[in-house]
Amino acid sequence: MKNTFKLSVAALALTSTLSAFADGEAKNVIFFLGDGMGPVTVTASRIYKYGETGKLTMETLGRTARVKTYSLDAQTTDSAPSMGAYMTGVKSRNEVVSMDGNTRAQGAFKPTTNTSVTPNVSNAVNNCTTTNGASVATLLEQAIAKSKATGVVTTARLTHATPAVTYAHICNRNAEYDIARQAVPGGAGANPALGAGRVDVLMGGDSRYWVPFNTTIPNKGRPDGRNLVSELQAKGYNYVTDLASFNAAPAAAGTKIIGLFDQAIAEGHMSYELDRNPALEPSLAQMAAKSIDILSKNPNGYLLMVEGGRIDHALHGTNAMRALADTIAFDDAIKVALDKVDLSNTLIVVTADHDHTMAFNGYSHLGNNILGKTTDYRTKNLAKDVDGKPYTTLVFGNGGAAAQRKSVRDDLTNIDTTLNKDYLQEVGIMLGGVGSEAHGGGDVMLFAKGAGSASFKGTIDNTKVNTLVKKAFGF
Repeated sequence: MKNTFKLSVAALALTSTLSAFADGEAKNVIFFLGDGMGPVTVTASRIYKYGETGKLTMETLGRTARVKTYSLDAQTTDSAPSMGAYMTGVKSRNEVVSMDGNTRAQGAFKPTTNTSVTPNVSNAVNNCTTTNGASVATLLEQAIAKSKATGVVTTARLTHATPAVTYAHICNRNAEYDIARQAVPGGAGANPALGAGRVDVLMGGDSRYWVPFNTTIPNKGRPDGRNLVSELQAKGYNYVTDLASFNAAPAAAGTKIIGLFDQAIAEGHMSYELDRNPALEPSLAQMAAKSIDILSKNPNGYLLMVEGGRIDHALHGTNAMRALADTIAFDDAIKVALDKVDLSNTLIVVTADHDHTMAFNGYSHLGNNILGKTTDYRTKNLAKDVDGKPYTTLVFGNGGAAAQRKSVRDDLTNIDTTLNKDYLQEVGIMLGGVGSEAHGGGDVMLFAKGAGSASFKGTIDNTKVNTLVKKAFGF
């Protein structure tokens, strides 16, 4: 009888726990997206920060899954359709932002009277037509329809593919001037599904798509002369550009923020974590924390998307040290969120949009620096290739013009690859026209915890993630 009683109590406790995390119980959802954060990046970052036996914060979340990332027209996706699958539940083609599967990535270059503006991909305009597909509702738009607060935070450009997918619909992800205006309520080209300024928090890098053309500023500006920042300020948004203005912005109920951080404007994004000046530029964790403080004031709940965007850029550059450091910064933002929320009514999902070609190779001894050269685990001496030269544990399958692939490999014997943040790992295949390392097509990892998280398991398509988030939200 005693054992039966104990089992009954345990069963009741389990039932109580499960009921607290039932479908529709997620008042709030925080969706963390590590751009390009494939399984090798996760593993290498863990070892980089905590050693082989340690754990990243994301790895402590209770539910896990593998996610298939292919797009409608490619085995290897780009960020637009993969994030689109998460946000809309629909497979789309590469370069298409929150449009249906009938849409093809089309674009043109915007003519301009400003002769100092060089036509390039930044001037691409959306030329969606009535015969080229249709927009598909995003989770952010659906959250707004339920009177929830919403926020979009990234270390990349705020108009880059991943954040753009949450609030814009466009046939070409490169049409960033048009993407920006979709976020501005009441203006020409605004996305009506966002309502009157219901994207409460917008923070990321690069102001050029939001302010008028000016030859005195880096990366120029909008050829149409509109000042979208001023338009947002007129709608009640606080404009923050550095740590001081970020800290000064209120976190009271109803606060709205447009944050554009240009400390690394030459790169067109926020700074890599290893280059960030902590006295001038907020971290991803700080941005996530402030966003939660603001959005959680809404009694109807909120949806927040947080992207570690520069993980992807470092991997494209075959720069492992910066990629791992930005993954740790992303993981720190997850830790901050876990410390601030109530998991009985909040779902946290952490995943990536695609993989990269970084490989973890060799048989190094336990404890060898993950950024270092491969060793023989028995002797701890440097492992050698067929020419008698050492090689690093992390390498890339391919790379662009700046990558370290030579007809005769450098001798790394006396080079410390663990100290120089600019060191670029060696690559196997050089990609001439691409200009950088290409994405990988492998499955990515997903971690989840909190209300409605029990359904995240197994190997699932990226569109299924959207279904599960909506199920948890009760949409």
